[in-house]
Amino acid sequence: MFSISATRIRAVLLSVSLCLGLIGLWSAPAQAQVTAFKQAVAEAAARDRDLAAFYRDNGYQPVWTGSSAADRERRAALFGAIEIADSHGLPVARYDAEGLMARLKSVRSPREAGLAEVEMSRTFLRLAREMQTGALIPGQVDGDIKRQVDYRDRISYLTSLIESSPRAYFRALPPRSNEYARLMKEKMRLESLAQTGGWGPKVPGAALKPGQSGTAVVALRNRLTAMGFLGRSATQTYDESILLAVQRFQEAHGLTPDGVAGASTMTEVNATVTDRLKSVIVAMERERWLNQPLGERHILVNLTDFQARIVDHGSVTFETRVVVGKNTGDRRSPEFSDVMDHMVINPTWHVPRSIAVNEYLPQMQRNRNAVSHLRLYNSRGQQVSRGAVNFNAYNARTFPFAIKQPPSQRNALGLVKFMFPNKYNIYLHDTPAKDLFEREKRDYSHGCIRVQKPFELAYELLAPQEADPKGKFHSVLDAGREKRVDLEREVPVHIIYRTAFTSAKGHMQYRRDVYGRDAKIWDALGKAGVSLHAVQG
Repeated sequence: MFSISATRIRAVLLSVSLCLGLIGLWSAPAQAQVTAFKQAVAEAAARDRDLAAFYRDNGYQPVWTGSSAADRERRAALFGAIEIADSHGLPVARYDAEGLMARLKSVRSPREAGLAEVEMSRTFLRLAREMQTGALIPGQVDGDIKRQVDYRDRISYLTSLIESSPRAYFRALPPRSNEYARLMKEKMRLESLAQTGGWGPKVPGAALKPGQSGTAVVALRNRLTAMGFLGRSATQTYDESILLAVQRFQEAHGLTPDGVAGASTMTEVNATVTDRLKSVIVAMERERWLNQPLGERHILVNLTDFQARIVDHGSVTFETRVVVGKNTGDRRSPEFSDVMDHMVINPTWHVPRSIAVNEYLPQMQRNRNAVSHLRLYNSRGQQVSRGAVNFNAYNARTFPFAIKQPPSQRNALGLVKFMFPNKYNIYLHDTPAKDLFEREKRDYSHGCIRVQKPFELAYELLAPQEADPKGKFHSVLDAGREKRVDLEREVPVHIIYRTAFTSAKGHMQYRRDVYGRDAKIWDALGKAGVSLHAVQG
């Protein structure tokens, strides 16, 4: 891990300033020195289109290697930002502060200063972008992470730096969200905790329940105390105090809060500081990917938490359980953002082609009357009688019919769907399969997001435009016909994936990596150079 003291930075930068200042005192004519510097800058920047354009537009003037107070301040701010990059979970080695310092110290000519100038800018651009919008490209880590990062124009980083106070500029680069600040605080807390032994010994055994006693219960007691879920206690029995602590722990980890330390609870209790630290660092990277205005009112769907929330001005105003895509094949729900602009009440389900030919066609080949609630339509939109179709004459490629399910209580989409049109054909919707919402792990859909409280969600969305949102919704619903209802106030929807997230009050929240995506991100961060301090359990 890169570590360099502020005192050393100041000493080296003073030495650098003296070396750079001497360039202007050499015997070569001043114009020749300027020309040599500019030629070197042009040469070094030539292979980077943005850098070449920036220096061409600014007349090849120095940003970093000049002897002015502004140049010195920018140099100090850059090295200071590199020094704290580790606290953001960034790959510090990428920015090679030691190499930059050595290069600056070795400058003995205008040409060498020009080459160092461009190297400083190149390092700055990488650090600034990664500090602001992440070190990884989401889609390269996992194909289902469709997140479109709001990358800023690279030249704007340099032009904005020149117009700003350098230290303030670097402070403003990372996400300014409360979530990012709390994640950063949790990262530092875990790193400090790791240096003092973590949460102590793991709890032995597969499960514990109220009434039991012995060494395993003592280990559970001690670990819950270390984690902050139980006050100091000398009990050796799984009593009510431990039961309540287990419930608090379960609530903070997305588990059924029954107070029994079953297999899933024990797995989470025995997670190490290292495990949690990785989740937090990954969450910080994900927060950088989403470093953009989310909307004064927006909907957050956290796939790992199986929850959807309406957030108004930073506060959660509505929450509901959801079912997400099954962790298999192409059914995993993707991550992306879009804008909800309407809902459809009493929707028709247009069965996706993949489901029609891979699931329903084989059933109808075995029994033409299977899935009788579904209807067939030809290419002209005309309904086709099943009696007129030889299903065994077709395969997945040649099947010529569209399959639809008309509006009804049994419709797979339920009685309302919420549309944020996107190329992935993902939306939120009601469902007749209400029992799935009672399960702890809720990944059962084909990719869309099933909502436990769809009517209440509709009321919330209609409230800004209707004096009686509930009455309006039910007047359309009771008509029994499919109808589109536009939202006068469009609502951004962000489908996210966080195994670590915070709450303004209460315990840090951790969830299981249901699709294994965070493990992939951590692996990619590790390959990029992100590392952990030595930690224990």
